[in-house]
Amino acid sequence: MNISDQFTSGRPNLSFEIYPPKHDKPLSDITETLDVLAELKPDFISVTFGAGGSSNNNRTIELSRRIKDEYGIEPLVHLTCLCYAKSEIDDFLKKLADNGLTNILALRGDKREGVPEKSDFLHASDLISYISGTQPGKFCIAGACYPERHPQSPDRISDIRSLTKKTEAGASLLISQLFFENTMFTSFVEDCRIAGIDVPVCAGIMPVINRNQIEKMVTLCGASLPDRLAKIINKYDGNKEALFDAGLAYAVSQIIDLCANGFEYIHLYTMNNPAVAKRIVEGVKNIIR
Repeated sequence: MNISDQFTSGRPNLSFEIYPPKHDKPLSDITETLDVLAELKPDFISVTFGAGGSSNNNRTIELSRRIKDEYGIEPLVHLTCLCYAKSEIDDFLKKLADNGLTNILALRGDKREGVPEKSDFLHASDLISYISGTQPGKFCIAGACYPERHPQSPDRISDIRSLTKKTEAGASLLISQLFFENTMFTSFVEDCRIAGIDVPVCAGIMPVINRNQIEKMVTLCGASLPDRLAKIINKYDGNKEALFDAGLAYAVSQIIDLCANGFEYIHLYTMNNPAVAKRIVEGVKNIIR
């Protein structure tokens, strides 16, 4: 089924993101995580793009197939394009279709050291347009968005214009990068609506349970840390259990506030930690379910 169809009923939507195990780890290593996530009954699970150079050795496809076939949950397959030619994207699309995987999160992808970039797709909107044009109606395409604007965008206006290109090219759903201040997200969605972007927007929530990890993510995506969260991190940084509790409580409070204000599409970055997902879902199960 098309994931975008899940948003036509008006009910809340809860989804998770996971990533494939490293190539030196068996795919079975993630089974325990999948077992727990499946019990929480997410509407869909997105799977980040593996580092494999071709559709034949990319573990994203293999893991997504498991989620669909073994757990009966619709996967959203990440697909990057910066380092791929059109012929290689064609191979990926064929492999996805052959495996019954019809939902794609189309991304430009990060620059990778030692991996040459190609000129066929310079932006995610190029990939979305290509998929829509060459495979009309075959795939449901989602796009990424940045509540605090893309780190390489000069300003919010330029960022919204780029996002408009994605939806005009065929993206029927948007999933936001992580953010820690809800007003950043709600203001962003309002700007999208003013610009005529009317597709569903999922709020990306990442719990803070590790200082180094979150500082790295903040640097990569350009998200800001509000004073309230910075104080929590500084206070409990030396106490792993306390930071875990405080970080999850902060994420739960974000979700409750978003839902109370009508933003009920939540995408949880699980970091492949089933305990994180379970604790958060327990904290909001009577709100988002």
